[in-house]
Formats: sequence, C-alpha cells, structure tokens
Amino acid sequence: MKIAEVSRRYDISADTLRYYERIGLMSPVRRNESGIRDYSEQDCERIQFIKCMRGAHVSIEALIEYMSLFEGGDATIPARIALLEEQRELVRQRLQEMQAGLDRLDYKIEHYNDMVLSAERRLYDSDAER
Repeated sequence: MKIAEVSRRYDISADTLRYYERIGLMSPVRRNESGIRDYSEQDCERIQFIKCMRGAHVSIEALIEYMSLFEGGDATIPARIALLEEQRELVRQRLQEMQAGLDRLDYKIEHYNDMVLSAERRLYDSDAER
C-alpha cells in the first residue's frame, strides 16, 4: 500500500508517517522497485497501534521506548507494562490538572456577575480615567 493510501486510511499525514520511520518508531518500510514506500499489513498494524497509543496520550518518546522493548520479545513484558503504568500515571496527573482548570472556569462562570464583571468594570474604569 502506498503512503497516500495509508495516510488516508489512518488519517495521518504522509509527513508524520515518514517521521515515524525516521525516528525509529516504525521499522524501515519496504520500497518497491521504483523506490516508493510499500506498506505491508504488518506496517499498517503497527501504525494502527501507534495511533491508538497516541490517542491515549502516550508520548512519542515513551512509544519509541515501548517499541524498542517490544522488539526484545517476551522477556521485556514486565518493562513494557511498567512503561504503560508510568504513562497512565502521567495521563491521570494531566486529567487532574485539567479538572482543576475546568473547576476554576465553572466557578468563574457561575459567579461571573458577582466577581468577574465587577472586577472587569473596575479595570475598565481605571483605564478610562487615564
């Protein structure tokens, strides 16, 4: 399958696919006699896995490490699980930070007339006096 087809199939730009290959996230893709990348089903499965993991907010760096471990076979399963657990904790921390930000915004919206609007008016009035 050519890069344009893979790009459409997985909604990933051709540049991103080439980047994944360049940084070692993907094994070098086989090329046909004209030098054009020819993605196999195994390549496509790896792209699908990468896309899934990126959708779970796993960092590129962690994915590179994970794929390197994967290449090491079953002996690396505990290390792969540990890496996934670390990434899960990072996502939990980001979720907590985002929830705190959402809570602040909800509070400001709920109390907009009481707090924010009067503070904004004071700022506007002081600017207008200058």
